[in-house]
Amino acid sequence: MLTEARQYTQHTAHTAGPGQLVVMLYDGFLRFAAQAKAAYARGDLGEGGGRLTRAQDIVTELRVTLDMTQGEISRNLAGIYDYVGERLTAARLAVDAAAIDEAVRHMQDLRGAWAQIAAAPRPRASGSRPAVGVDLAG
Repeated sequence: MLTEARQYTQHTAHTAGPGQLVVMLYDGFLRFAAQAKAAYARGDLGEGGGRLTRAQDIVTELRVTLDMTQGEISRNLAGIYDYVGERLTAARLAVDAAAIDEAVRHMQDLRGAWAQIAAAPRPRASGSRPAVGVDLAG
């Protein structure tokens, strides 16, 4: 069953558009953060720390792939990602569920925005419009 789940995830990642891939990263972050919080709640610091590392890896990936030539939006996202990373570090050092919750709130908000972007119809490129007045039937 686990192999089938991995295959499904790999197939989905290979066929997803850029916006969908970003949403998938956010989903992974949220999953790992929840797993870390649950591990800390049961006293498993090793598992909790490992899951926070996975969440941090996703934040790092989102941060380093920003196109900083896009101006203010990229700078704002970078600042949020840096802050989320700081909260995860604080959570790890103090075994602090509230710091995890704060990071999750920020990432949930961003995930919602990216999900809307990914679901929006993409405008067609001007070169792909059908020629007006051409009878394609024959």
